[in-house]
This record gives sequence, C-alpha cells and structure tokens, in this order.
Amino acid sequence: MGRSKRPFPPFAFDRPPCRRRPGSHGTLTACARSPPPPPVWILAQAGPLPSADPPVPVTEDLIRRNAEHNDCVIFSLEELSLHQQEIEKLEHIDKWCRDLKILYLQNNLIGKIENVSKLKKLEYLNLALNNIEKIENLEGCEGLTKLDLTVNFIGELSSIQTLRHNIHLKELFLMGNPCADFDGYRQFVVATLEQLKWLDGKEIERSERIQALQNYPVIEQQIREQEKAYCLKRAKDKEEAQRKLQEEHENEGKKRSNPGFDGHWCTDISATLPSLESKHHFQAPEIQEEHNKNKIDESEDDLEFWNKPSLFTPESRLETLRHMEKQRKDQEKLSEKKKKVKPPRTLITEDGKALNVNEPKLDFSLKDDEKHNQIILDLAVYRYMDTSLIDVDVQPTYVRVMVKGKPFQLVLPAEVKPDSSSAKRSQTTGHLVICMPKVEEVIASGRQTSKNARTSLNSSREQTSRRNKQIEKLEVDPSKHSFPDVTNIVQEKNHTPRRLGSEPKIIPSEEDPDFEDNPEVPPLI
Repeated sequence: MGRSKRPFPPFAFDRPPCRRRPGSHGTLTACARSPPPPPVWILAQAGPLPSADPPVPVTEDLIRRNAEHNDCVIFSLEELSLHQQEIEKLEHIDKWCRDLKILYLQNNLIGKIENVSKLKKLEYLNLALNNIEKIENLEGCEGLTKLDLTVNFIGELSSIQTLRHNIHLKELFLMGNPCADFDGYRQFVVATLEQLKWLDGKEIERSERIQALQNYPVIEQQIREQEKAYCLKRAKDKEEAQRKLQEEHENEGKKRSNPGFDGHWCTDISATLPSLESKHHFQAPEIQEEHNKNKIDESEDDLEFWNKPSLFTPESRLETLRHMEKQRKDQEKLSEKKKKVKPPRTLITEDGKALNVNEPKLDFSLKDDEKHNQIILDLAVYRYMDTSLIDVDVQPTYVRVMVKGKPFQLVLPAEVKPDSSSAKRSQTTGHLVICMPKVEEVIASGRQTSKNARTSLNSSREQTSRRNKQIEKLEVDPSKHSFPDVTNIVQEKNHTPRRLGSEPKIIPSEEDPDFEDNPEVPPLI
C-alpha cells in the first residue's frame, strides 16, 4: 500500500487546494480560477477523528526489524529510523531504547509528542510531516541539540517556551507550520529561545537577537492575539469535520442495510435475470455489463474524492489514509476472487511411477561413478541461498529436492541405498552434491558376468578341441580307399643338403685314438 504524502501548505492559494494523489510530484493547482482567500489553518483541540482502522502500534518487532545495523539488539540502540510507518502514537521507545541519540519519525501520523522524555541522550529528533499541533513533553531530553518539526500543524507558537529547559538546543525547524505565518514569528522565537543558533536553516545573528529582545513585549502581545483567533477558527473547522464524518458513516450504514441490489431484503433473481432455458445467451452479457458499471462507479467516486477541495489538516490526512486503505482492501478482495488456485504438481502417478520434475529450473548433472559404485547428483543451487530452505529426500528409485518449496525430482538409472546416501553443499559455488551408493545386487551381477565370461572361454576351447578330433577322423584310410597314400609322400627324416665340390667335415670324437684334449683350445660349438 502506498503511503499518504499530502501536499505542503498552500501558501499562495486563496481557496482550499485539491487533493493530490500520494507519490505525485509537481506543484498544486487551484480548484477554481476566482481570486482566492488567505490560507486557512486548522488546529485540533479535541481528540483526533476516529479512523477506519486501528493505528499502527510501535511494537518490539517493528523496532527490531529497523535495528539490523545493531544486530537487532534494541537496548543498546543509538539510532532508529521509523519513518513512513503510519504510526499515530508514540509509545514504548523511551523504555526499550534508553541510549538513543538519533530518532527519525518523519512522515507518519503522530498527533502528539509523548513518551520521549526519558531519552536523556537524545541529540536529534525528526518529527517532520506529522500531525503535531503543540510542542510539549521534551523537557526531559537534556541532550537535545536539533529538533525538526517541518510541515506539521503547530498553531500555538507560545508552546515553544517549553524548550527553554533544553539548554543544548541549537537548531530548530518550524517552517511549513501555521505559526510560521504569524506576524513577528521569527522575532518571537529568537527572543524566547536564547540558546538557539539556527532557525529554519538560517543562522541567528547577534544583532537580530538584541532587536528581538527589545521588541519582545509588543511581539508577544501580537502572537497571543493571533493564537486566540486561530484557535477559534480551528474549533469551528473541527466541528464541521466531525459533522461531515458522521454523515459519511450514516450513508455507509444505509447502504449496508440494503443487501439486495434491487433495494429489497430478498432479491428476486428470476425477476431481475432472464431464465436459463429461454434466455441463456443473454445472461452472461448482462452480468458483465453490471460488473463494468460497478467498476465505472468506483472509478468515478475515486476521481471525485481526489478532485474534491480539501484543507491541509490532520483530518484531511486521516481521511486520505482511510480512503486509500479502503481501496486497498477492495483491490485485495477483487484479486482473491480472480486468483485461481494452482493444482499441486504431480510428482508420482497413480500407478506409482515417479516423474522427472524441475520446477525451480536449476541446472544439474547426474554421474554414474563405477569405481565407487555410486550415483552422484550435482544440483546448481543458488549460491547465496540459505541451506535451511533446501530439503533432500532420497528414495531407492528417485531423489527429490525441495528448493524454497519448489520440487526438483529425478528418476535414478539404478536402485540406491537411501540410508547410506549423503548430501553436501559447496562453500564456493553453493552447489548441492548428493552421493547415493548402489545396492548390492549391482555388484553381484558384475560377478555373474565374469563367471559367464569364463564359461564362454571354456566352451570355445572345447569347440576347438572337437574340431581337431573331427579333422583326425577325416584322414584317408588306405585300406578302404584305392587312392594313393598322400601322407607318406614327404619323408619325415630331414636330409641336409649337400654342396657340390665340398668335402664333408670330419668331427673328431673322444673315442678316436688320435684325439688329444688340449685345455687351451676352446671347445667347438
């Protein structure tokens, strides 16, 4: 939901300016071209108008979420930023954060300064763009040096006298408040707070302070008269705003008391819509036309609200917030009706077959490690994702990984042991590595294959031996056949070839009587 950002005070307009949508930029345009009257400032004396929704409270969880720079520790917190949180009341901060030095509370809906008096170490307090109407309850902030109250609704300028106790206060911002338009505003502030060095971003000269102190009695009387007239005007405008709010509530109550869209308690559907048998083809266009008509009416009401003249008051800011909250709730209801509930993704079919699913759209690789007899899945999980967002489930035939609630499922090529599986995550890449050992049957099958190989080798040898035996049976038997015996054609004895013209060598033997064994002579080879 967008936060309300109301325009700055219309200093140059005579008539009340139009509303501006939050987030819009640029200057405001007058609603009428006629010469405008001076700006009207409103100061609430009674309590704030009731809002449609309860105010946003200052909770411990809210402070911890904005204390990340201090490891979510709030008791030693020195700087806290709670801007644009739609806070309407200050509470608990002075009890939980006693050591605060800087507190940012700008652009909220705070109507009163309270529960900060125990912050003795507070040096800078920013309350710009709120609904504050009086300066109070800051006497206990002994170390306060800078106070920013830009663009609020402070009309009682005499309330700055409570800041005299803040002796260390050096800078004060009051621009954009109704009191800044009073005659003698700057002189009164300079003379009242003698410790100030800067006012509205402008340095206070010594001569300026001397002159302001000299004219202080006269200036104080003028400020009192302007405050009195302002408060009377503010009371009348406050009553008028309450009356308008009461009328709006009554109109809404009348609309809710008529549940039927034809003005009766029980709507006759058959009288308003055509029957299904006779005019079935006219029903859908009429319903669509009714829906478009309601949508056009809502857009016209919204346009009328933003173009309606409005004063820059606390009531107008609260009214804008209620209108935007109502629009947000209507939009949520419409989106809930249009929202279609996605059916859960099917991971396992009715017959028990697992499917391959990659809903998180992650890269992966599946490796079959035969050396260690295991299957390795490498899933490219996001590097900076917290491991608590990952859930791994290994089954005998598939593996499932839930990544931020999105399933990644993969069917395995072999059966694995879920109890012996392990999942690790890389500290450098963030990848998830799942090691899944295979079951024992895979190893047994490997042994069977080796036995089969041995039996096949033996069978081949037997076949070759049988062939040899069959070849011997095919030899020619001379007793049965008249064919010549070709097996004895070649003589088995090897005859050494003789050389022509060469005498045969005579090798002496030891039995020869002429043989002499001389040890000096090497033996013949």
